Amino acid sequence: MSNPTKLIPTPGQTVGPFYGYALPYTKDRELLAPGSPGSIRLQGTVYDGAGHPIPDAILEIWQADADGKVPHRTGSLVRDGYTFTGFGRSAVGNTGVFTFTTVNPGPTEEGAAPFIAVAVFARGLMNRLFTRIYLPEDEAALAADPLLRSLDPERRRTLIARRDADGGLTWDIRLQGDGETVFLDFEGAGPEGASQ
Repeated sequence: MSNPTKLIPTPGQTVGPFYGYALPYTKDRELLAPGSPGSIRLQGTVYDGAGHPIPDAILEIWQADADGKVPHRTGSLVRDGYTFTGFGRSAVGNTGVFTFTTVNPGPTEEGAAPFIAVAVFARGLMNRLFTRIYLPEDEAALAADPLLRSLDPERRRTLIARRDADGGLTWDIRLQGDGETVFLDFEGAGPEGASQ
């Protein structure tokens, strides 16, 4: 017997804001303890299309260790201060600023440009956004990177962090508008998966 009622899709829901209830956890932004040998601070601000900081976004990062090895260790949700798992999560503050304590990732293969993978959750987004943070130093590796090579130079700059005087990294995210960060499309649209 068939059902004569036609089902209509319901409206989609955005991915936030609801982060303060379930996603943050103790030391979530500390991939290793602050002050540990080799530790750096990764910081930045998340901006909306009008250039205003977004006060309730959350970022997740995944990265290789300093030797370029992708960690396969447990301990991301219960930090012990010693185990580097390569995963971190940071809610932004009221000023849109995020911060992580991590290490400079090494290249995962010889000649590759080291990078940190990022997922962004924020108000108004129907799905999380994926992007990368590249370290600024190895210009030859950056020039050879397939993703960066596929982008216009102005767009390419949105994926490269700035090195701070203390050795840390600063990298801002612009969700749309002037200087919009390049986000990746894993469905295959755009050059090398880049969403332009």
